[in-house]
Amino acid sequence: MAAFITVSGLGILIAILGIINMTGNISSLHWYHRQRVTEENRKPFGKLVGLGTLIIGIAMIVFGILFLLFEHTQIQAFVIVGVVELIVSIIVGMIISFYAMKKYNGGIF
Repeated sequence: MAAFITVSGLGILIAILGIINMTGNISSLHWYHRQRVTEENRKPFGKLVGLGTLIIGIAMIVFGILFLLFEHTQIQAFVIVGVVELIVSIIVGMIISFYAMKKYNGGIF
């Protein structure tokens, strides 16, 4: 149960951060990204980075739920599906975020 609370709680925080970024508020991002993105590009940049972050947050919540199901049923498939879902979602979320950084910031770093 502690793993479910930890992973899902972190997923909720990350999802909320993604939603905040999607509104155009990019104050939670590194100063480098805030400084290099023009004012007119802040909203589309925030939407893409926020979408990537939201995907990762939701994936963590789903993983937490699947892990909770595993703890109650001991069916290993829940963990396998959860890990695959989490890895794929993290990769997709990072690709979307890195794309936004490359497009609106000129690079990741």
